[in-house]
Amino acid sequence: MTSTQDNLQGSVERVTFHSADTGYCVLRVKAKGRKDPVTLVGHLASVSAGEYVEAAGSWAQHRDFGLQFKANHIKTVHPSTIEGIEKYLGSGMIKGIGPHFAKKLVKAFGVEVFDVIDKTPETLRTVPGIGPVRVRKITTAWKDQKVVRDIMVFLQSHGVSTSKAVRIYKTYGDAAITRVSANPYQLARDIHGIGFKSADLIAGHLGIDKNSVVRARAGVNHVLMERVSDGHCAYPEEELLEQSAALLEIDPVILKEAIALEVGDGYLVREEIEQRSCLYTAGIFKHEYEVAERLSRLLPGDPPWGAIAAEKAVEWVEKKLSMELAPLQKEAVARALASKLLIVTGGPGTGKTTLTRAILTILAAKGVSMALCSPTGRAAKRLSECAGMEAKTIHRLLGFDPKKGGFLHNEENPFSFDFLLIDEASMVDVSLMYHLLRAVPRRAAIVVVGDVDQIPSVGPGAVLGSLIESGRLPTVRLTQIFRQAAQSAIIVSAHRINGGTIPDLRSQPKESDFHFIESNEPEPTIAKILDLVKTRIPRHLGIDAIRDIQVLCPMSRGALGARALNLELQKALNPAPSVTVERYGTVFAPGDKVMVTVNDYDKEVFNGDIGFITKLDPIEHEASIDFDGREVIFDFSELDIVSLAYATTVHKSQGSEYPAVVMPVAMQHFMMLKRNLLYTGVTRGKKLVVLVGQKKAMAIAIKSANQGKRWNNLAARLVGESRRGSAPGGCPK
Repeated sequence: MTSTQDNLQGSVERVTFHSADTGYCVLRVKAKGRKDPVTLVGHLASVSAGEYVEAAGSWAQHRDFGLQFKANHIKTVHPSTIEGIEKYLGSGMIKGIGPHFAKKLVKAFGVEVFDVIDKTPETLRTVPGIGPVRVRKITTAWKDQKVVRDIMVFLQSHGVSTSKAVRIYKTYGDAAITRVSANPYQLARDIHGIGFKSADLIAGHLGIDKNSVVRARAGVNHVLMERVSDGHCAYPEEELLEQSAALLEIDPVILKEAIALEVGDGYLVREEIEQRSCLYTAGIFKHEYEVAERLSRLLPGDPPWGAIAAEKAVEWVEKKLSMELAPLQKEAVARALASKLLIVTGGPGTGKTTLTRAILTILAAKGVSMALCSPTGRAAKRLSECAGMEAKTIHRLLGFDPKKGGFLHNEENPFSFDFLLIDEASMVDVSLMYHLLRAVPRRAAIVVVGDVDQIPSVGPGAVLGSLIESGRLPTVRLTQIFRQAAQSAIIVSAHRINGGTIPDLRSQPKESDFHFIESNEPEPTIAKILDLVKTRIPRHLGIDAIRDIQVLCPMSRGALGARALNLELQKALNPAPSVTVERYGTVFAPGDKVMVTVNDYDKEVFNGDIGFITKLDPIEHEASIDFDGREVIFDFSELDIVSLAYATTVHKSQGSEYPAVVMPVAMQHFMMLKRNLLYTGVTRGKKLVVLVGQKKAMAIAIKSANQGKRWNNLAARLVGESRRGSAPGGCPK
């Protein structure tokens, strides 16, 4: 149980844990009014035994570690007692002073020792054993601590939580007060985890006028970035103005001035899309522009391997792989062998994998150096298995240089191969495609493979759809469902959905791989999903409930959303863990299935990667997570980029396949009931797909052919029809 807001004061007896990177700490505190020391959990840039802390927060009962005080705010003050001062100085917090000299200094100067260090440090030399070198160490360390303390006090006095204050200090260092005072809205641009709303609160504390242009500029950027997070590369200026005015409650005249300044300073770019003035962030504009430019440069000319007789190559590969290619597949092989660029698209069961394997086998026999990549780890692993050669995620192919904070391969350090295969291209966003194409040498050839009818990427743009829409790039669309695939109800149902027809929802034989279970209310729907995942499917297929079954949801929110179902599934599938840890509102335990939600290049884990918690160490404050046989260590404070993954959204499942998929389809998902979302979810299942919900919801999803426009200009740019408005001189390079 958690109590209401409370205060705690006392001296730090012991620092059980402290992360220098995040500021997260666990302290044992001798608190006022309490006989025994208590555990205080929160964030501090630095802390040492002997310091006096004042905290605001609430008491909570942790099931493993007992009663704890969880602090929203903590500030430290120097100890005032002889005992506390000696403990503080001897803790190692101040370089040059250990327990031995702490005792001497307290004996020499008593409670005035801090004033001596601060104002008359030369006096320290009167203490035996302290010479000029040690005095310099002590005074330098003292000044550093004083700067940190002053910054933390300043930030907390302006409504910044301790954890965010630590992030600000780590980013700006000694200049934090100056930088934040000059423009608190810059925090939203510079620091992960601090958005416009947090920056706006700080600005309010600092007295920045709500109608100021600096606030308007930050607000417009915030609204545009919200639309980018919805998948747009650009957004109509008129609608952006309306949404910004509603959020900020600012006169549109001021917002227009703010936009003009953002465009003039190069932060935003204006361009006409479909006869409407639209705005890009400069970064997204550059990425879209360069994707079109680089593809246009790659397109002309002959492939690096020279001429290959396609008819003979097809005959050879059919014998080599003991298969017969369909006419459209043969055409695709011929075009791939003769082109610098080719797009292959088609639904499940239409032979994309067979075609890919044929192309790769021919080129390998010709000694062509090649690379295979896919957006996710699971998709890359599947591609490796199908192709019989190594495939990597796009991020791992590009490599990452933590020193430079960028990819190892780029224009200055391009790849050395002559052929690149990009699989599952529907989920590649415009920024990732930009980074990939930057590193591809101009001589190389590329084959892009994906299902254009799936939902587009989580990130901005609809790259695969735009490339096909442009008509500029050679494209083969596979449509024939092969005999073996046609025996699968999953594949037949998926194609019916994609064609706008409701699949057969009647009760199917037990051996069918596609089922619909009708359920009209949330509670019985949840019960049916739990029964399917925990008991019926594992028993029927002989598979593992946690590792092999994936619940896919149209959205995160709601009783049948991924968040709520994760809690229910965790209780059902991992009911009695030996140890747990609660971070950022989620309880984690060994055995939990989890997903990374943002890219972490240092750990080489990326958005959408699924792992399993193998160990929690409460002493070291570390979680060990297994990602396909590779153990990655997370500090407990880093678990904000990890979420439970017993259930996840269809968007997060892109590029993955699972032995069994269970998917709720209910009217409460109304806003997300789209044909391509339902189609994508169904095509994630290999052996079994079970939909649980309402026939009406199914019908609405399938009839929703209009999937929602993503504002971008890639197709027009590829055919040279884009029209620039007022923007910084020249196209960004």
